[in-house]
Amino acid sequence: MPLAQAARAAGHEVRFATSEQFHPILEKAGLRPVTAGLSVPEAYIEAAGGQAFLDANGGAVQASDVPPEVLAALGVKAFASVLPRSVAADLAPVIDSVRPDLVVYEITNPGAAFAAVAAGVPAVCHGIGRVSYDATMDPLFQKELYATAIDLGVADKIGQSRTLGNPYIDICPPAVQNQDFLDSGVERIPQRAVAFAEPGELPARVTQGEGPLVYLSLGTVLGSAELLRTAIDGLLPLDVRILVATGPVVDPAALGELPDRVVALPWVPQPEALRYATAVVHHGGAGTTLASLAAGLPQLILPQPGDGPGNAAAVRATGAGSLLLAEEVSAGAVEAEMRTLLTDGAHREAARGVAREMEAMPEPAETVERFPEFVR
Repeated sequence: MPLAQAARAAGHEVRFATSEQFHPILEKAGLRPVTAGLSVPEAYIEAAGGQAFLDANGGAVQASDVPPEVLAALGVKAFASVLPRSVAADLAPVIDSVRPDLVVYEITNPGAAFAAVAAGVPAVCHGIGRVSYDATMDPLFQKELYATAIDLGVADKIGQSRTLGNPYIDICPPAVQNQDFLDSGVERIPQRAVAFAEPGELPARVTQGEGPLVYLSLGTVLGSAELLRTAIDGLLPLDVRILVATGPVVDPAALGELPDRVVALPWVPQPEALRYATAVVHHGGAGTTLASLAAGLPQLILPQPGDGPGNAAAVRATGAGSLLLAEEVSAGAVEAEMRTLLTDGAHREAARGVAREMEAMPEPAETVERFPEFVR
């Protein structure tokens, strides 16, 4: 979003292709939406053979309750086959009609790269955070992805790297980025990570309250009322206020009775929340990880499936935070880790050091100035 807005501000004609659920956000931001691809939940359902996640009684099951190995296998099918095919099919007529000079696509959206190369249009890959590798799942993903590329007739036109041979806009600071990726020889275009969210207001208890504020979020995909409640119970013995973003899959009421110093909301304008926060507890998603680092805030990460484990380990390695694996999580462990993060200035200084590194990275407008380099 920040890059698209910067391109529009520079006078470029910008079309933003994504599933329809995000079109209202794009329109509010002054961007022109194009329908392309299924939503991620729809892709998982198709990967599962058209069946939603159901329990033995036919009730819906939250993604966080699906066995990790099942979720991982469905993720490979969804992101390496279902979504690329859907996006490529939807974008082909759009590219043919619009004839763009450049396609910028997210690293987890290779279908857009397939559509671009099929039409002979240059493409640039845009990162979402730290590039992680999984020795078990990555080979399976690459195998499925290249099977998709063969079916779409573009396998001989793409590279074998994560970026399919395209330049890579890297919004992850080197201190956190995977060193193997930094050494891989991929053409990187460093760009500052700029947080984006729809504008929104926070309650006065958050903006005008006294004392430290801990922001707690498990993201927008893998919510868990039980894990949120455990984290809250761990934070309550501390002299802090707590802002909880429950996300769309957890009803705030499911957290039970909460004291006045705990504010639980289904949606929070995260960049605004981080302005008031003293520390963050979260799931390790790329957006929250980078936004918290950019804000110079120490983090306690309870890594969830996906990029959570890699992000958590990288943050801990910088000294900017700590992590608790699933088997280690308890209210007592959360209390102990957060007490250290709040009182040990070394963690805050490490977080501020990463924030300074991010602040020195080029802005999205500077990436836009380089667009002519990629149109070749």
